[in-house]
Amino acid sequence: MVGASHVGTVAALGTAQTLAWASTYYLPAMLAAPMARDLGVGTPSVFAAFSVALGVSALVGPWAGRAIDRHGGRPVLMGTSLLFALGLIALGASQGVWSLFAAWALIGLAMGSGLYEAAFSALVRLYGHGSRNAITGITLVAGFASTVGWPLSTLLETQVGWRGACFAWAGLHLVLGLPLNALLPRAPAVVPQHPARPIANDAEPTSIARPRTTTALLAFVFAATWFISTAMAAHLPVLLQANGASLAVAVGVGALIGPAQVAGRLLEFGFLRHVHPLLSARLAALGHPVGVAALLIAAPVAAPLFAVLHGAGNGILTIAKGTLPLVLFGPQGYGQRQGWLMLPARVAQALAPFLFGLALVQWGSGALWLSAGLGVAALVALMALRETSVRRSTHRAA
Repeated sequence: MVGASHVGTVAALGTAQTLAWASTYYLPAMLAAPMARDLGVGTPSVFAAFSVALGVSALVGPWAGRAIDRHGGRPVLMGTSLLFALGLIALGASQGVWSLFAAWALIGLAMGSGLYEAAFSALVRLYGHGSRNAITGITLVAGFASTVGWPLSTLLETQVGWRGACFAWAGLHLVLGLPLNALLPRAPAVVPQHPARPIANDAEPTSIARPRTTTALLAFVFAATWFISTAMAAHLPVLLQANGASLAVAVGVGALIGPAQVAGRLLEFGFLRHVHPLLSARLAALGHPVGVAALLIAAPVAAPLFAVLHGAGNGILTIAKGTLPLVLFGPQGYGQRQGWLMLPARVAQALAPFLFGLALVQWGSGALWLSAGLGVAALVALMALRETSVRRSTHRAA
């Protein structure tokens, strides 16, 4: 379980992350259409601007991670609260396509330095190898971002319009997100590392024989799984209908993914915390390909099983993006390394809706072979990684 001294940090950071995800990543789903109508642009233009934000966030990630390595997460995340607010104000005030893209680019700066990767880096900077359950804890809290964000954005849009909704989200970052991030403990001073110094018996050796190969494999795993996750988030209802499900069934099945993700994270928080994160990641990577096999064999009867397997696997893999770099490389330089590891994933995330949409148009339900193939490739890459020697506290409570 999460240590008592960490509960407050996990609660504060998890709530701030819920706000950050709800007001950015989950914003276009509810506001893109009214935004496009009011600005006189096509809805695809709004999503293109959102893709720009994802691209910007990819470039910002390594810089933000390095800043957290040096100064801790508290000042960086407090700064991103201000950036989120400024970007959302700019979005609400946009008057045309250029200001729309500029506002989303500003929001992308905040996303690259204020979403999960930055939060994971902040926790590792505070707790080192004891961060695994704290990372799981904030993903459990922030796993409800869409549950909070979609209804609230819809309510705000009906009451005060899409511009008012953006301004309201900006206000929440100032009155809620900023104080919550300010509650984070100050990170300890950076201790210079001396590789030649002997390692004590209770040290935590995490050196690996092939760091470049391990980095490349991890980067591929993260890119492949984020492509799958984003593609499913953007196209799942249409994909299920292409497999014979009705619209009502497709929407109902899609609603299972959120709870399945939370269930997967609870499994990681409970039973799977006693095993190496690499094993739990391998099991999670099986979820989507096995679900696709069931769907192709018994569609649409197997659609709920597909949603549960995909959702649970995706929930655990979200945590693995934080824990695997920690156990394979150690906490030193974690933030900057995390930024570079996630750069290809952010690019894949930005391209996934467009590329998988093309596959869906060309192949229909056969597009599932693409996502399943990527899932199997990610599993093969995970199997090629070797477990490193880490202290058992990595598997105990943070």
